[in-house]
This record gives sequence, C-alpha cells and structure tokens, in this order.
Amino acid sequence: MSASGQDWPLWEVFIRSRQGLDHKHVGSLHAADAAQAIALARDVYTRRQEGVSIWVVPSAAITASDPGQKAENFDPMASKIYRHPTFYDIPDEIGHM
Repeated sequence: MSASGQDWPLWEVFIRSRQGLDHKHVGSLHAADAAQAIALARDVYTRRQEGVSIWVVPSAAITASDPGQKAENFDPMASKIYRHPTFYDIPDEIGHM
C-alpha cells in the first residue's frame, strides 16, 4: 500500500443520525483498513457532530441486483396482498394506528 492512498481499497460510508434509526449512505473514501476508514469517515462526514454511529463497508464486498431484472425481483410482491395492511381488519378497540 502506498502512503498516498492510491492503492488503498475503496470503502462505502453509512452514518446514523441522532434522529434516525437507520444508517444512510453518505459517500465513499479510500483507506488502508477498517479502523482508518472509520476515523476518516468521522472526520469527513460528521464534522457537525450529526452522527451517532458509523458503518464502513469495503466497496468490493457489496453485491447489487441487476437493474435489468427489476420486474423479476420486485413485481411478484404485488400479488401478495397479505403483505399490505389493508388486508387485515383492525378491531375498533385498538384505535388508529
């Protein structure tokens, strides 16, 4: 690995905000290892102390679905009506949800 970072792997950075429950992708950076990636992510992406948690993932470890298979991957869900809340009857004593 070179000191300039040219040979360092690319890491994807996810931050959880103070108000959020989920981590959101905020960007990418090059780092020598996971510990350095977290330190750099903290310096670059949480300058205003908006984060409470940082995840870093090597970009090479991410596998994405093929956009060309969108119909095969997501259209079958529409036929499963039990997944929609309108399928269920909510008792009156429950109130609004």
